[in-house]
Amino acid sequence: RLADYTGRPLLVVNTASLCGYTPQYAGLQEIWTEFRGRGFGMIGVPSNDFGGQEPGGAAEIAATAQHQYAVTFPITAKAVVSGASAHPFYRWAAEARPRDVPKWNFHKYLLGRDGYIADVYPSAVEPTDTRVKTAIARALSGTV
Repeated sequence: RLADYTGRPLLVVNTASLCGYTPQYAGLQEIWTEFRGRGFGMIGVPSNDFGGQEPGGAAEIAATAQHQYAVTFPITAKAVVSGASAHPFYRWAAEARPRDVPKWNFHKYLLGRDGYIADVYPSAVEPTDTRVKTAIARALSGTV
């Protein structure tokens, strides 16, 4: 539940097991490990929206995320992240930032403590990129 993250910075990332960006799970786990003790939240949202790259169910998704990449941050059930049938979070994000909607897997939304979108990072931006880590640190300190 997103309500469980109220008042905390949160990174929401749409994921896929068979994507060229799937190795980003390792970087996501790295920043989760680095920042979670300071109140940072992260949620992976598996999606099959782009190129059919998340065809499996919960067991297959867990096998990739948890067993192959040792992910310990929360992973939701598979969801639609684009278009009219998108999960309500993604519909809200598209209204709030219409130019920053997911165009592929591993699109990242950083929400500030206030619950608003603080920043958006497209798929090609690695989770461990200095821009992402600096934005998370700022969100944790309340300067965003």
